[in-house]
Amino acid sequence: MIKPARKITLEVPADLLEKAQRASGAGITQTVRTGLELVAASRTYARLRQLRGKVHFSRTPAQLKFDR
Repeated sequence: MIKPARKITLEVPADLLEKAQRASGAGITQTVRTGLELVAASRTYARLRQLRGKVHFSRTPAQLKFDR
């Protein structure tokens, strides 16, 4: 299912857009989309970092590697 899209107009500093496009290797639209996805995911990353050292697995990394 295709999600509906919104067309927006925004002003960004030209040098920032150029740097972002060089880093992403993509056009303007895809660069902006990627940036928005990263901002949206940052909260999830922060929550995952809070769990560091608090989650205990029943299998060791060696056991997981053996299952491949």
